[in-house]
Amino acid sequence: MTITMLREFFMWCTIINWGVMLLAFLLCSLAQDWVYRMHSRWFPLPRENFNTVLYAFFGLYKLIVMVFCFIPYLALLIIGR
Repeated sequence: MTITMLREFFMWCTIINWGVMLLAFLLCSLAQDWVYRMHSRWFPLPRENFNTVLYAFFGLYKLIVMVFCFIPYLALLIIGR
């Protein structure tokens, strides 16, 4: 496996993960009530706690994508030059 292949892998991994995060964010933003009703069937939470959990989820997901996808991509860009 070459540096170019790894760089492309991490690039596409970052793009796909940011796309999934954007889609989930739009779904949660535009259909808040529907998402809350759907999840409250399985996990009985007050609305305020649900919003806190969603906020924490998006923050953690963004951090994981940055650490495991974007930063390795940047490192491979730097050493590939």
